[in-house]
Amino acid sequence: MPLEILLVLVVVGISGIGLMLHLTGRSRMRVLTHDLAWQDWLRHFPDDDVVDVTVSHDGHFALIRTTEVAGLLWSFGADTAARHLLDFDWLEHPEGFEILFHDFSIPRVIVRLDETERRHWRHLLDPV
Repeated sequence: MPLEILLVLVVVGISGIGLMLHLTGRSRMRVLTHDLAWQDWLRHFPDDDVVDVTVSHDGHFALIRTTEVAGLLWSFGADTAARHLLDFDWLEHPEGFEILFHDFSIPRVIVRLDETERRHWRHLLDPV
């Protein structure tokens, strides 16, 4: 098969898959509820004992408190990502907070919060 035809087939195939995923709603950000955040955290860290879950108003971030340490869960496309808040810095950001992880695999996350949430999350993160 000529390279030009193969290239067209690959480009059209990948574009078609992307379009199909978008049209079926698989490209939307996952919206978290209290129960979904709890379940997703336990999927990432099954040995943790979750004490409390605080979900942001937009449903894209959740602050998870366990018996050991707090953690952050956030929407990452149609799935979630999660990290324990062990070695991190948090900075004020115009949209909420910027969490700087001391980990090269996920350097930073901007947590978008309104002013009320910002005060509440700041209170929850201070003791950490």
